[in-house]
Amino acid sequence: MRDWTGKRYWLIGASDGLGAALAHKLSRAGAEVILSARSEDKLRALSDDLPGKSSVAPCDAADRASLEEAKARIGEIDGMVYLAGVYWPQKAQDWNGEEVEAMCDINFTGAARAVGTVIGEMVERDRGHIVLTGSLSGFRGLPGATGYGASKAGVMWLAEGMYADLRHTGVTVQVANPGFIKTRLTEKNDFDMPFLMQPEEAAQHMFDLMNGDDFKKSFPTAFSWLFRGGQFLPDWMWYGLMARKD
Repeated sequence: MRDWTGKRYWLIGASDGLGAALAHKLSRAGAEVILSARSEDKLRALSDDLPGKSSVAPCDAADRASLEEAKARIGEIDGMVYLAGVYWPQKAQDWNGEEVEAMCDINFTGAARAVGTVIGEMVERDRGHIVLTGSLSGFRGLPGATGYGASKAGVMWLAEGMYADLRHTGVTVQVANPGFIKTRLTEKNDFDMPFLMQPEEAAQHMFDLMNGDDFKKSFPTAFSWLFRGGQFLPDWMWYGLMARKD
């Protein structure tokens, strides 16, 4: 069990959904929470609602300078959790370049930008905690998820590469791979979402990961077996299984 008392954690993408729910978990555990997203009003409302010490540092994950300026204002931290993300359901036949680029830029490249603002000082002092948010959709190709699934696969590989390099150091790297979470993003879906989680349930899974020594956690557990096991299925079986009727 990690000792959270007095630890400073920077949550990027904390204005609502999973990020806001995780902020409550960390705050109740005794951590000082620094909240970042683009919406300052939402962040301040969340900060006012947290039981422990918190502060607001608005920034844009699509802008490296914005992240670096926020980090300079925040100062030294014990951990960074990247939760920012955008999503549009989209088949390859309906390719929307602006939306695909936004998903790649915020979900994946934004995570890399955020890591870049903190990893240097963590490696230098040989202490720190970096947590990224992947997705069950990142394990293997899915219909209607061209941009989103690719962006999350990139996040998961980013975490894996960092873990390979840092696992015997004082810098802890973890990745959480959730399934469907009831948020404003999943409201865009017009298909069944098995094992749909409330943000508080997903945040508990993520908090459990952060409290332990495991590198990754894919959840809900039973639902994750389909995606993890699907990596070993032949193409014809996987894509046949995942096919959707129009």
